[in-house]
Amino acid sequence: MCLSKPTVAGDAASGSSASSSCTGMQSNRTCSLRDVCSSAGNGIKHRGNKDSQTKEVEDSLGYKEENAVYKENEAASEVLAHQQKQQEEAEEEYIPQIRWPDLGAQSFLHAGALYGIYLLFYAKLYTFLWVAVTILVSGIGITAGAHRLWSHKSYTASLPLRVLLAFAFSIAGQRDAYTWALDHRIHHKFSETDADPHNAKRGFFFAHVGWLFLTPHPKVIAKRKVIDMSDLEADPVVMFQRKYYIPLFALCSIVLPVMVPWYFWQESLWMSFWINFNMRFCWTLNVAFFVNSVAHMWGRKPYDKNIMPVEAPLVSLVALGEGWHNYHHVFPWDYKTGEFGSYTLNITTGFIDFCARIGLASGRKFVSPDMIKRRAAKCGDGSRFLSDDYAHKDQVWGFGDRDLPREDLAELAKMQN
Repeated sequence: MCLSKPTVAGDAASGSSASSSCTGMQSNRTCSLRDVCSSAGNGIKHRGNKDSQTKEVEDSLGYKEENAVYKENEAASEVLAHQQKQQEEAEEEYIPQIRWPDLGAQSFLHAGALYGIYLLFYAKLYTFLWVAVTILVSGIGITAGAHRLWSHKSYTASLPLRVLLAFAFSIAGQRDAYTWALDHRIHHKFSETDADPHNAKRGFFFAHVGWLFLTPHPKVIAKRKVIDMSDLEADPVVMFQRKYYIPLFALCSIVLPVMVPWYFWQESLWMSFWINFNMRFCWTLNVAFFVNSVAHMWGRKPYDKNIMPVEAPLVSLVALGEGWHNYHHVFPWDYKTGEFGSYTLNITTGFIDFCARIGLASGRKFVSPDMIKRRAAKCGDGSRFLSDDYAHKDQVWGFGDRDLPREDLAELAKMQN
């Protein structure tokens, strides 16, 4: 697991390379690979210092370094070196460019949203209630649909539920579900690297909205071609929504929200447009992107202190449960996306549970309490044990404490001997 290439017995250079590879992996993933790398490193050391008996066995097999199975292909090496050089040059030359049509669209949406907020004070009560309902429905389309179902496969949805979620997500207007899930899978797989579409290391503004109108990094473009999307390509609901996204956007995100108040309770068409399109659209957009920005920057890290995502209860409140982000990046397959919090701070979980109760959802995946406890104890910043129901559970007072882990006791016993 720690070796970067096949290791030939007796090849001290390979052993050294693999050992250094393990060292690098430990520095980046100390929480998950320390023991594996340690054992692999010991094995490499043993092979590099073979005893005479091992040497005799190799001689009897006719082993010669020049006869080793693994050899460098000079032509392939040259091609690889050329590709690496091109990649390095592309990285050096990468300067993000503004995509002016996208910037213009975002400027129109946000300026119109401010005007919509002003008009909301003069709108009819039913218009206010209508915009609240459409925000909630479209939000569920994002959280229960594009995110927890299609991006992470954290539960299974029946055909009627998938159709409903695709309709709700179309109201949100945040591209088609296939494209949304593709970028989100890349975000989890390559979080906070150049391959992350909204890399939080590039600052709050870029992670929040800048990535929408700046040219993506070449690594983002490259990774979009390699992420496995076969499960969504086999889903006719997702592919239908992708194929007809433009007319669906026009109908579900503009016509329906704007025309209902005008037709049913004679709201001004002008007022309805700025409130039910611009303001509603920007609300769901910015709330969703608070998860990309705020929930990657400010907060506690109870489950893994080595990553940027944090726990953001306020974001969870407005984003229907999506703000428990340190937990979510550690356990992205959990349909709840968080360990604690009632339905008040995780409305989406309540929606999925309700759908499961009436037979529309099944196969909800979650994480066991023991798995959470182990990860928090090993990798977290300690806040989980200071601020929740598990405070100080299984903490140790010193040598002889019965809560000492078995592996620690075994190591201590060896040290005493």
